[in-house]
Amino acid sequence: MPSPGPSRILCALLCWLATLLLPGFAAAQSASGRELLQVFITEPYLELHTAPGRGYPVTQVVARGEAIDVLKRQTEWFKVRTERGIEGWAYERDLMKAKLADGSPFVIRVGDFAGFIDHNWENGVMTGTYGSARLVSVYAGFSLTDQTRLELTEGQFLGKLANGYLLELGLSHVLLPERRLSPFITLGTGYERLQDKGSLSVPLDHDSQTAYTGIGARLYMGRRFFLRGEYRHHTVFTSRDSNEVKQEWKAGFAFFY
Repeated sequence: MPSPGPSRILCALLCWLATLLLPGFAAAQSASGRELLQVFITEPYLELHTAPGRGYPVTQVVARGEAIDVLKRQTEWFKVRTERGIEGWAYERDLMKAKLADGSPFVIRVGDFAGFIDHNWENGVMTGTYGSARLVSVYAGFSLTDQTRLELTEGQFLGKLANGYLLELGLSHVLLPERRLSPFITLGTGYERLQDKGSLSVPLDHDSQTAYTGIGARLYMGRRFFLRGEYRHHTVFTSRDSNEVKQEWKAGFAFFY
């Protein structure tokens, strides 16, 4: 029986990714329909800027005792809406002095261990080996749930005979998110571009689809930072009779927000 071609395997992987992504998108849509978080100003006033940054002007001031709705977060700034329907950006440190309706403080869990367990975005830089080549890669991850993240990885590898680039999209699932040291598993698909150095009579240049599975672990260090180590088993679907298998080992650091 002939083995399935790379296009069939790639389609199967994409279908698998889609089935996992759909619940996440549904959750995001239902979350947008929920009642917004409301806090009450306890300081004499709260300044609202026109955009997220100290350099932007203050055009509105919310007085003590008034309520505001928290709409979204961008780095250390929160977009809020007043009772009069006016929107603006409040600085994180100022907003932390507000209180909830029951009188409890408004807690922002992003730069601590609670933020490590439950955050929206993360970015990282890693280095290691891809096959027999040296690898440097960067990645960005977006949380679909507390345990599942969509990740985009871009890497460059340098070998003795050829150099190349990787671009991959996949999912990672954290097994014990409440632990400081938490393992994860990952699966995805991507693209490899190989460029030989001109030292061979038969060029190694090719553009190929890839698929990978892997395991790894992340270690919370403090503030917004954590260490991450990972192993990936790659299958490169070449145009030759047999596919290539490449092992990837890498480690680095990342931050969340």
